[in-house]
Amino acid sequence: MKILVFNAGSSSLKFGLFDSANGDTELLRGSFERFGEAGCTLSLRTPEERAQTDAPHRDVAAAIAAVPDLLAARGIEGIDAIGHRIAHGGNRFAAATRLDDATIAEVEKLTPLAPLHTPASLKAVRIARQTWPDLPQLGVFDTAFHLTNPARATTYAVPKSWREAGLRRYGFHGTSHKYVARRAAEVIGRPLGELRIISVHLGNGASVCAINMGRSMDSSMGMTPLEGLVMGTRSGDVDPGAFGYLHRRLGLGIEEIEAALYSDSGLRGLAGVSDMRDVEHRASEGDAEAQLAINVYAYRARKYLGAYAAAMGGVDAVVFTGGIGENSPSMRRRICDGLDFLGLHLDHDRNQAVRLEGRAAPEIQSWGSRVRVIVTETAEQLMIAREVAAALARPAPEPRAIPIAVSARHVHLSAEAVAALFGPGHRLTPAKELRQPGNFAAEERVTIEGPRGRLERVAILGPERPRTQIEVSRTDSFALGIDAPVRESGKLDGTPKVRLIGPAGSYETDGLIVAARHIHANPDDAATMGLEDGQFVEVEVGTGDRALTFSHTLVRVQPNAFTEMHIDTDEANAAGIRTEAEGALAETHTARPVAAHG
Repeated sequence: MKILVFNAGSSSLKFGLFDSANGDTELLRGSFERFGEAGCTLSLRTPEERAQTDAPHRDVAAAIAAVPDLLAARGIEGIDAIGHRIAHGGNRFAAATRLDDATIAEVEKLTPLAPLHTPASLKAVRIARQTWPDLPQLGVFDTAFHLTNPARATTYAVPKSWREAGLRRYGFHGTSHKYVARRAAEVIGRPLGELRIISVHLGNGASVCAINMGRSMDSSMGMTPLEGLVMGTRSGDVDPGAFGYLHRRLGLGIEEIEAALYSDSGLRGLAGVSDMRDVEHRASEGDAEAQLAINVYAYRARKYLGAYAAAMGGVDAVVFTGGIGENSPSMRRRICDGLDFLGLHLDHDRNQAVRLEGRAAPEIQSWGSRVRVIVTETAEQLMIAREVAAALARPAPEPRAIPIAVSARHVHLSAEAVAALFGPGHRLTPAKELRQPGNFAAEERVTIEGPRGRLERVAILGPERPRTQIEVSRTDSFALGIDAPVRESGKLDGTPKVRLIGPAGSYETDGLIVAARHIHANPDDAATMGLEDGQFVEVEVGTGDRALTFSHTLVRVQPNAFTEMHIDTDEANAAGIRTEAEGALAETHTARPVAAHG
């Protein structure tokens, strides 16, 4: 399948053509830049050709219209689909989505959240639909990867009416962060779902992303691409009180301040130029403002890196990408210096010798470093092509009701825990068979004790497991006084410790989680409903005033599984469910697996 990808900006158009049937081969990469009355600069790259020329095209519309002739001149034909990078998908678009009239109208409503990016993207979409009216056109959203961020990471502490109006953190560069995380997992040789990765995308736009076990957990960008790191022309983090101060002191209006934070801040505001290469050159010649700009830039990135290591309870790899991340050894060193306490030690010779040809991803940490440090080119267009191909290859699902079961607090015990709680040689006594084959509720009960309180007579589910796991609701975790993370079953590294109390003694263990809502499905049912293991879907429950959509519901396909969705008591209360109910898959906006093995 040949997929043409467009990434449109206000003054540039990047594009690429990929053959997904031949190992994701890049057939062509190009860009039109610096549009003006005299035309633009056209850069082209194929396996046989690298060229840069002047072209007569004055805007994005003319550039897109010229692409068919560029392809034909190189003997390229038979395009199957077109993918578009779109910066903001709000909280609705979690996967590659067909860009029909209704979808475009929904995206257009999100323009205030990305005013510099969305208009250009939609202009490109409309022109491409006119140019290739018979081809499917799909949007891939920068925000989609971050929709797995927990509420504590996305919520601003502002009045409720503001939050209800849509004020929340979203995060961007999601396609880039997803690609480099998968590339890092390939280099490390471990499944992405087992790793804690910090992706550092440093370019004209810059962001850091905490990727915890295959899923975005937090990102430095917020409601808009303005929050977070210092960027080429964007400020990054600024005290919101600055708006009122600048209005009173300088008489500036909101639009003037916002425009300056987007276009006249960052490196440009600090050093007078927005390109890091120019800033580093000036700094080497003794320019004090350029030197300050470099120090502020590196300090902000290092601060986020340390914060995300703390948020994830550790870090296995730091990955640098983007124009600055890929090409500035001095900036990588400035950011990594002082992080020895994390077990991160940079090898300065390896850092200086980075080569990235052929999608290379060299490691630059020193021997003995606990944290891998990797540099790789980002490949957003390739990632978009992959997601478009996956969406088009997906069979049409058959609508089917999904049973929903409420999973109250419970524990799964290891053999060691059973012996400590009930005495050596004790075996759990099955009291009730569960619908998942081989699982049962035991007659025995335990108490869970935390720093704030206890949960008495908590159910035990058998059989024994290699590692103890305690599943509670968010409300339960507050009752215990412990911040339990939302995790997939079995993903227990870095989870809090808690004390279990039984008739024969107590047992202190980690493994306390709020179980991520999930659907168990056997392979036959999964195939019928168009589901894949590791996929996230939306499930609609109920009707009327209590109707609710459960987003980011994990799919777990297992042999002989009984197909049903599990939610905890907090989620059941929100949907007005007492013990059981039925749900239906939402028709659109499902996300594909992210915890793949590379």
